[in-house]
Amino acid sequence: METDGTILIIDDDEKLRALLTQYLEGYGYSVLTLPSGVEAVGTVRESSPCIVVLDVMMPGPDGFDVLREIRAASSVPVIMLTAKGEDADRIVGLELGADDYMPKPFNPRELLARIKAVLRRYPGERPQTSGAPKLLEAGGLSLDLSRQLLLIDGDELELTSTGFRLLKAFMENRDKALTRDELMNLVWDREFSAYDRSIDVHVSKLRTMLKPYPAHEKRIRTVWGTGYMFVGSV
Repeated sequence: METDGTILIIDDDEKLRALLTQYLEGYGYSVLTLPSGVEAVGTVRESSPCIVVLDVMMPGPDGFDVLREIRAASSVPVIMLTAKGEDADRIVGLELGADDYMPKPFNPRELLARIKAVLRRYPGERPQTSGAPKLLEAGGLSLDLSRQLLLIDGDELELTSTGFRLLKAFMENRDKALTRDELMNLVWDREFSAYDRSIDVHVSKLRTMLKPYPAHEKRIRTVWGTGYMFVGSV
């Protein structure tokens, strides 16, 4: 069977690693596994996985420390595995740059669906071209669609894959109030849950990124009772 890409699983649970390996390989993926995060960054650099599945609770460096190291070296999508009911873990993971999360225990079929949803939104690194970059422009901001960069006042700001998709959704719908449900569908391809703070966390990160630029720090506004709006002119 032709492979659909390489998935890196980092989890100290040997049985879970074996189960997910067998399941995901049955759907055409090549699977690499690590029992800890010690070699995570080196493996990401050497193997170029299309996505990483990363457990939070591990001996040695925990999932958050590993995610920080991965994000310093790569924009590869990351799905965090968190303890069921641990909202704090999910929020911290999202703030550090995770693209999605799955609470344990979980059905491998749902994890596969989450992996496919993330990869649909993030097709991977695109080759550089000699022509002009493809830009999405709105409100004085430029989004480099080829390199996943935000261009502001001559600065090039790197975005996580989720931050890139969220900002792209805002800029493509400028001056339009978007509900959290609409944003969840645009960014994660799933419906919004009343207890899911993913959108709020990533909006906060985008606002923090824009804050040093006075002309743009209020570009993303809260629409009370609805959601958020990217304002074309402030």
